[in-house]
Parts: sequence; C-alpha cells; structure tokens
Amino acid sequence: MKKTHIIGILVIAVAIVIIMSSVGDASTYVSFGEAIERADDGDMTKVHVVGRLKKDPQGHIVGMNYDPLVDPNYFTFMLVDTNRHEQKVVYFNPKPQDFERSEQVVITGNIQNNVFVADKILLKCPSKYTENEVQTNTASL
Repeated sequence: MKKTHIIGILVIAVAIVIIMSSVGDASTYVSFGEAIERADDGDMTKVHVVGRLKKDPQGHIVGMNYDPLVDPNYFTFMLVDTNRHEQKVVYFNPKPQDFERSEQVVITGNIQNNVFVADKILLKCPSKYTENEVQTNTASL
C-alpha cells in the first residue's frame, strides 16, 4: 500500500474514535423517576430533565432558596417534571438571570443523595413580544 492510503486510513480511524467518544458523552432526556432509578442502579451518567417551577395558586414560586450573602454559589428550587413528579434541585452556581420568569426549565445533572444536582440550567422564558404589542406600520404614499 502507498503511504497516502495508510495516512488516509489512520485519519478515518481517528475520526471514528472521536465520533464514538462524543456519542458516549451525550445524555438523554428522562423524567425524575427514571433519574432516580438510574441512581439506585449506580448509573451516575448525566441526564436532561424538562420541567416547570413549582408555584402556589397565586403564581408565586415555591421552594426556591437563594441567598447570595450567605453563599452565592448555592441555589435550590423545586421542579415538577412532565410526569408531575416533584424534585428538589441543587445548583452550585449563582441563580440564573430571569429565573423567576421562565416558563420551562431544562436541567442537566444526576441524582445524588435523593437530590438532583444540576450542572447546567437552560431556561425557556416567555417571549418579550406579545401579539398585542406587535404592530405593522405601513408607509403612506
């Protein structure tokens, strides 16, 4: 075989190894129930959980605790997943901006000691534009 063929095969092999290693790191979307089952089985892989913040009948967030004067890198809140399972979430970073306004929350992490420890929080906030505010202006000729 020629040297170019050998180099080509090596490049393809390296590409396959990189792709396979990145696929192994990808986490999946699960409910809190499945995340708890995985933790009970000893599986500590990261998972995504989609949910909404727990609110009282008046619309106030329940179970949120953040005191930046005591510890700016400790934030806890209650999240209700799509199966209506409620779980305490701990995030060892500052509270994300506009957290209270979010419609939906996606957290990445795993269950540790019966608490979901989040590494990342992604927020889906309501659009700042509502249909009533959007107006079209036409130029008059």
